[in-house]
Amino acid sequence: MRPDPAGGKIRCEATLERELRARGFHAVAGVDEVGRGALFGPVVAAAVILDPDRPVRGLNDSKQLDAERREVLAGRVRERAVAWAVAAVDAATIDAINIYQASRVAMRLAVTRLNPGPDFLLVDAVSIDLPLPQRGLIHGDARCHAIAAASIVAKVYRDACMKVWDEIFPEYGLAAHKGYSTPEHYKALETFGPTPLHRLSFEPVRTHSKFPIDYSPQLDLFETAGAT
Repeated sequence: MRPDPAGGKIRCEATLERELRARGFHAVAGVDEVGRGALFGPVVAAAVILDPDRPVRGLNDSKQLDAERREVLAGRVRERAVAWAVAAVDAATIDAINIYQASRVAMRLAVTRLNPGPDFLLVDAVSIDLPLPQRGLIHGDARCHAIAAASIVAKVYRDACMKVWDEIFPEYGLAAHKGYSTPEHYKALETFGPTPLHRLSFEPVRTHSKFPIDYSPQLDLFETAGAT
């Protein structure tokens, strides 16, 4: 990574991928997840092996892009990548194993669905339980093209799911806030209670459940702070 001379910010580049290819790796996959901090729905992960001969310009952390730009870039990634895959872990599983482990499961599943498979993984912040060489990068989606591509593909996929679920649960405003913590979402939870697709292991959901939930200290392990 290097500073942008125009604004002093870190630029998202393909430096790591080039270095790994120079070391003999031929299928470097970027892996990322979205939805860790949401109160509703699954956590979604994507894995992408970019083609160095078919670059996608403008890749960056999906959170830094507007929805229209993400859609355009996701289409280009899916069209030009050597391989890409998406996987999701639902709310019930998140409640059963906790959001951190569910995120890792989703990322592992996405990687295993790549065809051809990767020989090195670049992952946003965490490790994946696979016998592959890998490197976790803090803020990887803002530093690395392959991870940024995965972030964009995962975000577009999850947002599309939210639009479908918004038609099923129109009272909650899912198309607007995508299941995250907003005043609108809190108000809907207070009024209507959680749906079957809300994450009961998350305190704001549990508080507004219409059915009694026995508290267990283990539920504290399920909370997430600062998640994307």
